[in-house]
Amino acid sequence: MDLVERWIALAGAQTRHIGVELDARYGEPHRRYHTRAHLVAVLDLVDELAAHAADADTVRLAAWFHDAVYDPERADNEERSARLARRMLADTDVPPAVIDEVARLVVLTVTHAPDADDRDGAVLCDADLAILGAEPAVYAAYAASVREEYGFVPEEIFRAGRAEVLHGLLGLPALFHTPEARTRFEERARANLRTELTLLRA
Repeated sequence: MDLVERWIALAGAQTRHIGVELDARYGEPHRRYHTRAHLVAVLDLVDELAAHAADADTVRLAAWFHDAVYDPERADNEERSARLARRMLADTDVPPAVIDEVARLVVLTVTHAPDADDRDGAVLCDADLAILGAEPAVYAAYAASVREEYGFVPEEIFRAGRAEVLHGLLGLPALFHTPEARTRFEERARANLRTELTLLRA
């Protein structure tokens, strides 16, 4: 199933134009990691973790929009993505309360720190961060793709900023919030983050 058909299966044929636009956004040429492949990976993992969600379809909608706006030169991509979700979903049959929840979940991916009782937030955040717990070679390709997206940043500044991000992640009490994702990804994710930090300092 291609991405547009996957969107239609979720949101209905009358919203095809939204799926087409979102597909195009994830295919923008400046993206190296935040691409269609990342969207598919997040959607697939949301499906795998759906039993942990309060409303899996709302999480799926949020997954579609979570990186819909992506400009590495800006720091407000999540907020802009949430606004885009509100605008694009306003003319559909999606209830206003669900649209509010989609926007909230998208903004939550700034911190990836859902509250303990936020089941939908836990599923989306775990799906978005699952790459951290990938096999080392896959993680290395992810890190290289992120560097490409920030190719405009001088090396020394990038290393310092990336190290700060990695330190912040390692400082979280848990990177993953659903029991399944924690078991599958937590240990390897922390090892990957520590390895990247070591390489950044080299």
